[in-house]
Amino acid sequence: MPTIAGRKLAKEALSETMVIVPEKTAPDARSDPYSTPRKRKLRSGGPLIMDSPISLPTKWKSPRQCSSESPNRAVTAKEMIANEGEIKSHKSPSKSMQDSFADKLKWNPRDGEQVRIVKEALHVSMAPSTIVCREDEQNMVFEFCKSCIKHKKAGSMYICGCPGTGKSLSMEKVKKLLVDWAKQAGFLQPDVLSVNCTSLANTSDIFSKMLGLNQPWGKKTSASPLQQLQSLYSQKSSSQNMILMVVDELDYLITKDRAVLHDLFTLTTFPYSRCILIGISNAIDLADRFLPSFQSLNCKPIIVTFRAYSKDQILSILKERLREIPYTVFQHQALELCARKVAAASGDMRKALCICRSAIEMLEVEIRESIGLSEISLEEKASPRQNIASDPDHVKQQEFDVVRIDHVALALSKIYRSPVVDTIQSLPHHQQIILCSSMKQFHGAKKDTILCELYKSYTGICKSSLIPPAGILEFSNMCRVLNDQGLIKLGPSREDKLKRVTLNIDEADITFALQGIRFFRNCLQ
Repeated sequence: MPTIAGRKLAKEALSETMVIVPEKTAPDARSDPYSTPRKRKLRSGGPLIMDSPISLPTKWKSPRQCSSESPNRAVTAKEMIANEGEIKSHKSPSKSMQDSFADKLKWNPRDGEQVRIVKEALHVSMAPSTIVCREDEQNMVFEFCKSCIKHKKAGSMYICGCPGTGKSLSMEKVKKLLVDWAKQAGFLQPDVLSVNCTSLANTSDIFSKMLGLNQPWGKKTSASPLQQLQSLYSQKSSSQNMILMVVDELDYLITKDRAVLHDLFTLTTFPYSRCILIGISNAIDLADRFLPSFQSLNCKPIIVTFRAYSKDQILSILKERLREIPYTVFQHQALELCARKVAAASGDMRKALCICRSAIEMLEVEIRESIGLSEISLEEKASPRQNIASDPDHVKQQEFDVVRIDHVALALSKIYRSPVVDTIQSLPHHQQIILCSSMKQFHGAKKDTILCELYKSYTGICKSSLIPPAGILEFSNMCRVLNDQGLIKLGPSREDKLKRVTLNIDEADITFALQGIRFFRNCLQ
């Protein structure tokens, strides 16, 4: 008996020392940072291993200490941008899960306040909280300005690129990073002056703005502002602050003798100059045109080119702006269509934002029209609202209260409307049917056909739509009219039926022009 009691006591002691860890069945069991570390056993029957890195005995270090043992190590722009983005992206684990799986609230486009919030987020004047896809360019500008402040040396840089490529927006980010870095590194904060040259009455007024930062307005001299700046930068001054001069729309300073532009850049070559000059312009060839003269004046600027946004970059920027909104507004395919079309046309991000806002307005118009039709049907049927809410068509309509691909296509047709599209939309109905039939006839590798074959395709569309087709002579005359307008090309032949017909315009223009007409929707599919 003592042996049995001893075994029971041993089992009770063993059960008290063992810890049973229940396994989570939720899909986010591993991703929860506050959950108890779960133990797992190897297949070979080895010891239990902790899944979480909390069990490691290493001491926690900050990201800056982990990157280098020296606490006084300089921080680069990439690290500052990455740390800032990391802090914002790790505010809440549940928020990141919602973003990745699109578990957002349902958007109600009938709510005016929600529509206003979405339109504000997609407005050009609204600066996003995080600027993506321009980290390399920001780092180049930041490192240049940081080097000038460290060595107390003047310098010049020219930023160029097509419109809507994030030049001015990135410069605003760099200015903020530079001021924060100067505070942390113990340097004197630079005086920042931003000038948009389109607001200047005279091109020489830019020197007056620079002079206001360099000396008080109390001193009155007969010399011009440019002469005062040249005299100031030629002798040692008591002020030690560097001046960051950001000149936007620099090409407005180009005069016939180019004197203002040359004088502005030569201010950085004076022995005691404290000016960090950064010029921004859309003219990519401006530096090439003036490069020989800049080299002769010993003021050749560093050139940073902002290339046009690609499709993936435009898509990621749009998603970044919409991520802060707590509900789903766009179909993914709709955003992809917008990004692909804008990237192929110009890569202008401002155009992409304008198209998205226009697509939301298309959805608003569609909702207003559907509400008007539902009110008419309510009056005719005289049925209670409970039956309407349970109607499957009504439920299906509620499920698609997001901006769809057809809304974006309509917005694109308005933004990128070409003269060809206007010409097609102004044609008579039967001539539009001829263009639609020719597009179907030339779909694929086939580039041309004869007139009688095109007439068969035309009559087929007319008969399927219960429209009486025109005769062959009238059809031939309509093709001559389309040939005179440059929409199709007719080859020479003795007989009209045997003339070769070639489509002279892009098929996408025909689709954009006719997709808004209900008659052609089935034909264009």
